[in-house]
Formats: sequence, C-alpha cells, structure tokens
Amino acid sequence: MVNVAPAHTNMTTDHALAFVYSPELAALSYPADCPFNNSRAARTRERLVSLGLLSAEVAPTSAPRSALEKFHTARYLDELQRAAAGDLRVEGLHMGLGSPDTPVFRDLWRHAAGVAGASLTAADLVLAGKTRAVFTPCGGFHHAMPEKASGFSYSNDIVLACMRLADNGKRVLCLDLDAHHGDGTQAAFYRRGDVMTISMHESGKTLFPWTGFEDELGDGPGFGYNINIPLPAETYDDAYLLAFQRIAFPLTQAYAPDVIVLQLGMDALAGDPLTHLRLTNNVCVEILHRLLRLNVPLLITGGGGYHVENTVRGWTLAWKTICTDGEHDLSIGMGGEMLENSEWIGGLQDRIRPPTPAQRAAVEPAVLETIAKLKQTVFPLHRLPSDE
Repeated sequence: MVNVAPAHTNMTTDHALAFVYSPELAALSYPADCPFNNSRAARTRERLVSLGLLSAEVAPTSAPRSALEKFHTARYLDELQRAAAGDLRVEGLHMGLGSPDTPVFRDLWRHAAGVAGASLTAADLVLAGKTRAVFTPCGGFHHAMPEKASGFSYSNDIVLACMRLADNGKRVLCLDLDAHHGDGTQAAFYRRGDVMTISMHESGKTLFPWTGFEDELGDGPGFGYNINIPLPAETYDDAYLLAFQRIAFPLTQAYAPDVIVLQLGMDALAGDPLTHLRLTNNVCVEILHRLLRLNVPLLITGGGGYHVENTVRGWTLAWKTICTDGEHDLSIGMGGEMLENSEWIGGLQDRIRPPTPAQRAAVEPAVLETIAKLKQTVFPLHRLPSDE
C-alpha cells in the first residue's frame, strides 16, 4: 500500500523517493532500560511531515520465515520465536539472546521479522525501478549473524536486502557509516564478489564488536571486496571525509555498482553516549552529495544512534539533502544549531566543530596510515593507482 502525501516544492521529480514506514513496526519497543530507542523512526517521520518532505510513503510487510532463512538458520529462528514467547532456553543463550544488548522482550520476533520485511520491501522497490532513493529508518541491524544475535540485532535486514538485490542480478555496494563495524554484513559476503562491503567505523581497538581492521579483506572470490576503514577515537569531520574521499569513494566508482545500500547509523556524531567519534552531520551531507552524483539507486537504512534527537535531526537532514540535491538551500545552516534552537526549520545542520590541535595530532596520523595501507593492499586489486 502506498500513501502519497502532498509533494514538497523542492522535491526532485525525475524519479520517485520512497519512505518505508509502518507505525506498528515503529511502535515495537525494546525494554525501557535498553540504550536502543525505537522512537527514532516515528520522530523522524514527524519531522519530515512537518517540513513537507514526504512524497510517497510505503507500508512494508513483515518478512516470512522463508525470507529470513535466506541468511539465518532455522534453529536460530526457532529460538527467537521461543524467546519472544517467554521460553528462553540454554540454546538461545548460546545464540546471544538475553544479554544486555540483545534483551528478550515480548515483541522480539515481530521486530526481527518486521525490520527485515521493511528492508526487503525497499529492495523490491529498487528492483521494480520505482525509486531512485528509498529510506527505511527502522532498518540497519548489521550485527546479527546466521545463528547469533548481537548488538541490538536479531535479524540482519541489510544482508537480506543485499542478497535480494544480488540474487536478482544487481551489483551491490553496501556502504556502512555506523560507528560500529558491520561484522554481520562482513561475514555474510566475505567470500562473495557480487556484493562489495565498505565499512567506515570507529576502530575495533576501542569499540564493539572489536573487529573491522584493514587486513580483513575477504576470502576466495570475495578477496578485495571487503573493505574496512577503521578510525581512531576523536575522529572529526575533515579526517573522516579524507578517508571517504581517498578510499571509499574511489573504490565505489571502480566497483561501479547498480545499487548502493547505505547503512546510515548516526552514532558517529559527537555526543553519542556509546561511541567516541566526534562528527557533525555535515559529513552526511557531503557524502550524500557525492553518492547522488553516481546516478544509481540508493537504499538507505537506519542503524545506530543513541542520542535520539541528534539521530532524528541527522536522518531528517539526510532525507532533505536527497530531496533538494542540486539546490542551494542556504537557510538550512543559518538557524537551529547555529542559534542554539534545533526546532527552527533551518535547525537541522550542525555547527562546524573545528578539531583542537591535540585532537588533530592524535587522529590525522592514524587516518593517513589507514589510507596508505588500503591503497597498497586494495587499490591494485581494482586497478586503482596506489601512489597518489
């Protein structure tokens, strides 16, 4: 079912933009003491509606077990269903259920099937050629493994969406901007070359899941198609964008994907209580402008983001950027955070946060070292020059 809202005057009209959203899914909440706050999707939608930035809203369907079994094992899904019904067994504990970051709650199964269904709905819209950009804010659970829950993730909707696209002949790039390494996504495609994964994240030296280093490059047919760009704590905008421009974007261009799946977690923003990066949401704007120039469909999911208001503002700004790409809306940066009033219509974009000398001295050498390593190891595999 598609509910069409009045088009915003700045909306691009060459191709449809779709917002995949279900109030029932958005209302499924984790326990109150869990850092993962599921209200972010509903609040983002409210902000977009208030700004007139929704052109088409698509109601997803929940994923059936057969769809979930494309990645997850049957016995794991059995344990998810049992746990949701109040029957957490030893097998479920061994599969990661019942930990502080994978709590058992009544809506667990409905949530796992619902987020997967939302991202699969988004993938089907791309396959049908009905959208140039689709956003499912309820998605982005990149830690779930075939038989293990982890990091607030019970089903890996990103993997399922990428598989749906690749199985239909699409060359897929999964670009993960969450502060945490997308270890579940990496595991799914480590031996595949039809899905390239690029993860930009805080280094596993300082942040869960303690993985995602430069030498994790894939295996067999997937060698060179799994790229990790670990970043040190305190990374700021310019250093992050340098890594994106020198590594992630050239590899994206060389790979020439048919579709980009973008995990748009907002936990890399300064002020997030669970991470140590220091970005502003200006980074998101810069990256989206570059990706949009590639003229391939974008399937965007949510992800981390544990400062709720910053996450809502970041996602709203991202969608506004897509809606108004190519236009110069100078008002967006003149109020809001600039004037310490984030409720004003222009208050989406963060103030610039120049790094301190100590921050620059700690971060820049590490980022340059990572760039140099990846240019030496990965660039030759994709016929890119390694000496520039």
